[in-house]
Amino acid sequence: MVLLVPGNRFLVWGGNGWVAGHLKTILEKQGKDVVTTTVRMENREAVLKTLDELKPTHVLNAAGCTGRPNVDWCEDNKETTIRSNVIGSLNLTDCCFLRGIHCTVFATGCIYEYDEKHKVGGNGYKEEEEANFGASFYSATKSRVEEIMRTYPNVLILRLRMPVSDDLHPRSFVTKISKYDRVVDIPNSNTILHDLLPASVILSENLETGVYNFTNPGAISHNEVLSLFKKHVRPDFEWKNFTIEEQSKVIKAGRSNCMLDTSKLVNKLEEYDYVVPEIHEAYEQCFIRMAKGGT
Repeated sequence: MVLLVPGNRFLVWGGNGWVAGHLKTILEKQGKDVVTTTVRMENREAVLKTLDELKPTHVLNAAGCTGRPNVDWCEDNKETTIRSNVIGSLNLTDCCFLRGIHCTVFATGCIYEYDEKHKVGGNGYKEEEEANFGASFYSATKSRVEEIMRTYPNVLILRLRMPVSDDLHPRSFVTKISKYDRVVDIPNSNTILHDLLPASVILSENLETGVYNFTNPGAISHNEVLSLFKKHVRPDFEWKNFTIEEQSKVIKAGRSNCMLDTSKLVNKLEEYDYVVPEIHEAYEQCFIRMAKGGT
């Protein structure tokens, strides 16, 4: 298959979404030709019609079902979750393949959990390692569809984890844990959107393909995140902890806790002179920007 790139046009799928909105803003600031759509990914005829009418050279798939207010929703809405995360994602990828269009998929790294080989503070999961977390229906759908989708030669899969924006948007990981009565305190890989989304444009524009763990290097605990939040944003903020066992009593689905290895991403971005800051530094700068913004 030959990818057609006469003059770049970016089509952001999931146009009303949180990540999609950030992507649109970034692309517009860079002066790029960008359009958005909210067409349902599982509607094959509508997807093909949209691609033929808008004629994008790059599709950024930021659509999908994550549940509201969280992934517990997916446990009670499995058919809808499948329709979006499995059927829809595969359909859009396949339609892009048929039209010779590069497709970047914003996926999830919440498909792993710490085990004997990957202990807290130890080695992170590499892209080629098999998923081992299926305690939530959301994660189960995402890991299975990735196995199939990664075989397409036109697709770039970027695994985000616990994404964070520079404001207190309801979808931001920081906003969520700042509103919980109690949080678990386990180190995890996180994605600071300010750092990673511009990198996604670089990778897409240069027709990179394959799977990348798309997080800031390293791992950070919930307590460390909230301590930095308290330091820079809300000096009077307080929180309490509880164990995973205690957490399991108040949620329907399990939660993934893991660290992803980002060496593949870091090495690739070095080719484009782009550096992603380590997660502790990234959070510090994120909250400084947030405080300046008056959030």
